[in-house]
Amino acid sequence: MIFPTKTIILKNGQTATFRSPTPKDASAMLAFLRNVAAETEHLIRYPEECLTDVKVEEEFLCDICRSETNMMILCEIDGEIIGNCHLWYTPRIKLRHRGEVAIALLKKYWGLSIGSAMFEEMIVQARSWELELLSLSYIEGNDRARGLYEKVGFREVARIPDVYRLKNGSMRHDIWMMKKL
Repeated sequence: MIFPTKTIILKNGQTATFRSPTPKDASAMLAFLRNVAAETEHLIRYPEECLTDVKVEEEFLCDICRSETNMMILCEIDGEIIGNCHLWYTPRIKLRHRGEVAIALLKKYWGLSIGSAMFEEMIVQARSWELELLSLSYIEGNDRARGLYEKVGFREVARIPDVYRLKNGSMRHDIWMMKKL
């Protein structure tokens, strides 16, 4: 699905642009994913695991733009991808009412309300798809993200122990949250 380009003003006065990805974003998107993974252990992969080929990423981005059940928004500041979010659902009868969301943002841009603005857009789209429920999961210890999720109305529904093993050998729970629309 194509998200119409939108400009927002951040708390610090900077301008950010929300837009759909295009195949031309593949290299920049892969660099963003490596960079954001390097900043925190709260994503599901380490930067050295971001090995997707540019052609594969181009196809993935094309598929999202053509899809009726997927929407991705990139956030750009001064032409640099600094964040993204993804909303999708499965159109099967038993799952058609529920969407899933994911979000990532470079640390330098935390606290500027970009995450809240991205969630607003995903929630608007979810409602237009007539979804009734949104779900997400995060790695235990990501308290900052949890605060954002709670702020936009998500509530914890489950903890699955020891899903993630960090490089230091410690284990983390997978925490699931949901929001009724």
